[in-house]
Amino acid sequence: QVQLVESGGGLVQAGGSLRLSCAASGRTFNSYTIGWFRQAPGKEREFVAAISWSGLSTYYADSVKGRFTISRDNAKNTVYLQMNSLKPEETAVYYCAGRVVVRQFQDNRYDFWGQGTQVTVSS
Repeated sequence: QVQLVESGGGLVQAGGSLRLSCAASGRTFNSYTIGWFRQAPGKEREFVAAISWSGLSTYYADSVKGRFTISRDNAKNTVYLQMNSLKPEETAVYYCAGRVVVRQFQDNRYDFWGQGTQVTVSS
C-alpha cells in the first residue's frame, strides 16, 4: 500500500515562501503522477499543481502560475512544491495525492492521499 506524507508547512508572512515535501513509500513511486491540492476552512478542496511520473510535464492552477513550482526527485521518492509570494487567502491544508493511471492533468481523480500539512499565511 502506498503512503504519502506531507511536510514543510508552517506559518509565513504574506509575500514569503515555503517548500512543501511529499514523501512516498513504495518501489514504484517513479510511475506515479503526483498532485498537490489545498483546502481552506469552509471551502472545497482545490487543485494546485501536478507533475508527471517522469517530471517532464507539469500543470498548475492559474492562481499559482509563476509563483509555485512543482518538482520531483524519484531517487528520494519525494515531490516538492516551492511556494513563493504567498498570499493570506492561500492559508489552507495542503495535500499531495498520487495515481498510477495516466490521465489528463485536468482530471482530479487520484487513488491515494496524504494526511495534509497546514500552511498559514499571515497578513
